[in-house]
Amino acid sequence: MAKLRNILFVLGRSGQSHYICTMQKNFKPHPNSFKNTFCIFNEVLPNEIEGLKKQFESKAGSSYYYTEKGMYRVSNHWGRLANSKWRLVAREPETESKTKIGFAAWTEFHPDNAEEKLYYIEADYVKNTVNYQHKNNLLYDGRAILRTSFETTKRIKQIRNLQQLTAWAKYFDEDISDLRKQIITELIYTEKTLDEIKREI
Repeated sequence: MAKLRNILFVLGRSGQSHYICTMQKNFKPHPNSFKNTFCIFNEVLPNEIEGLKKQFESKAGSSYYYTEKGMYRVSNHWGRLANSKWRLVAREPETESKTKIGFAAWTEFHPDNAEEKLYYIEADYVKNTVNYQHKNNLLYDGRAILRTSFETTKRIKQIRNLQQLTAWAKYFDEDISDLRKQIITELIYTEKTLDEIKREI
């Protein structure tokens, strides 16, 4: 019988650890390892999975490859997946294929639920985009307000409206770019409502 080469773990439901036994490069995650998790995958090129064995294929056609360092996922759909939130950060410039290959280290899988304040909002004022991040992200500096999934989704919708629409700014004298940054910053770093922020400007 082959000897175990290594043992890894990932966070599953409620933050519980699920062990992954690695036997001769054949990594088999526990079936519940990825339920109720948040994870950010980074897009990689096809050469990254050359020579790897496909170990699982979902009913929706996504393929999974497990390695000692993490997981490769080949799929044409990302975002909310059943009971998890898996986001893909695309390469720049973007690859032409709708099917993308994403990689995430085992340490990038974080617990997700609707009750806890697990998420903070991050805005890119240059690209005019906004997204949410998990509090276990190593880059989190503790300044942005942590919110539940529902609260986070509500604020992100408000921020995207500010980014994409202009009618709201006609009652202000300031430059719209400056206004956007000022209001969005308040939405991210305070508990003030959008109406409260607008009244204070």
